[in-house]
Order: sequence, then C-alpha cells, then structure tokens
Amino acid sequence: MSNATETKTETKSVRLAGPEQTESIADLIRRMIALLGEDPTREGLRRTPERFEKALRFLTSGYRQDPETILNGAMFSVCYDEMVVVKDIEIYSLCEHHLLPFFGRCHVAYIPSKKVIGLSKIARLVNMYARRLQIQERLTNQVARAIEEKLSPQGVGVIIEARHLCMVMRGVEKQQSSAVTSAMLGAFRENKQTRDEFLALVHGKRE
Repeated sequence: MSNATETKTETKSVRLAGPEQTESIADLIRRMIALLGEDPTREGLRRTPERFEKALRFLTSGYRQDPETILNGAMFSVCYDEMVVVKDIEIYSLCEHHLLPFFGRCHVAYIPSKKVIGLSKIARLVNMYARRLQIQERLTNQVARAIEEKLSPQGVGVIIEARHLCMVMRGVEKQQSSAVTSAMLGAFRENKQTRDEFLALVHGKRE
C-alpha cells in the first residue's frame, strides 16, 4: 500500500466528525466533564468543550495533509551524494493509547541519489505525521518511508527521542524516562560506517 493510499485510509477510519454526525466533539466533552463529576456550566468550564475541540482539531491536523502536497515542487536535481542531516526537529504528538501528549526531537538524514529536497519540507513532513494519533514507532517509520518513496535516495535514517506523558503522569510515573526509536533504510541499514556517521552528527561529534 502506498503512503498516499495509507493516508487516505487512515483519514477515513479516524475522522473526528463526519457530515452525518449531529453531535460535536464539544458536546461529547461537555458530557465527559459531567461524568467526571464536574459542573460543565460553571464559569471556568463553560467554554472548555469548544476550546478542547479547537485544540484537538489542530493537534490532529496531519490527517488533512499528505506527503504529495508537502513535497511536490520542493525536489531538485542536484549532483550531490553526501549525507544530508536535519536534526533537532521538535515534535509534539498524541499517544493513541491514552490521548496524552508525547514530545521530543526528530533527526532525519538521507543520502541523495539524483534529487534533494528543500530542508524545511523535511520538518513539515515530520510535523504532518506527528499531528495525528500516533505511536512513536509508527511515526518514525512513516517519516523514513515517505522520504524513501518520494526521493529514491541511497538511504534514509530517522531517529526520534521523546518523552511520553502516559509514562510520566500516570502508570509507572517515571519522570525522567524517554523512548528512542529509529528507522534505517538502504545504506543506513546496510553500512555500519554510514550509521555511525549519522549517529555522530546527531550527537554533535565526529570520529
């Protein structure tokens, strides 16, 4: 299944509100507040459902975007075959298991074959996939696969380091815990020297 098809499928399956639905997200949140034992009509909570709906739609705006729109028009034919790294891209996403935020940094590298991509588009691509209900492992793979599919580079490497509030605020309550995930494709998977160079650049030092 292509990324474009996958995007359309995901969008359809988790659409927040369809035209056939009469109850809004704000209505559901108002009911939830009452079920929690609070008074949704008191001053501090009166507009909370509408504010929550607006925030949630922003935080899941990635469902209304696709890689084609973001990357097309930003790819250039260049004679360059060294590693390109964009590191410390801030990410903010929502864990699909608890709807609690996870946040951190994403590092992306690729070795061009015939084309390069505008650097800001890499950050936009990361942001698009982060603005969905996610797990960190899938997010990491989606970014790598999208770059691989659009650029056909010699290799792609993606590393995400993130803290999950579902671990910090609840459950094991480990405030200093973080998760690191990686996706290595092509030369990054096959060549240890390439991986080592990527890791050295991400951590700010070279051998």
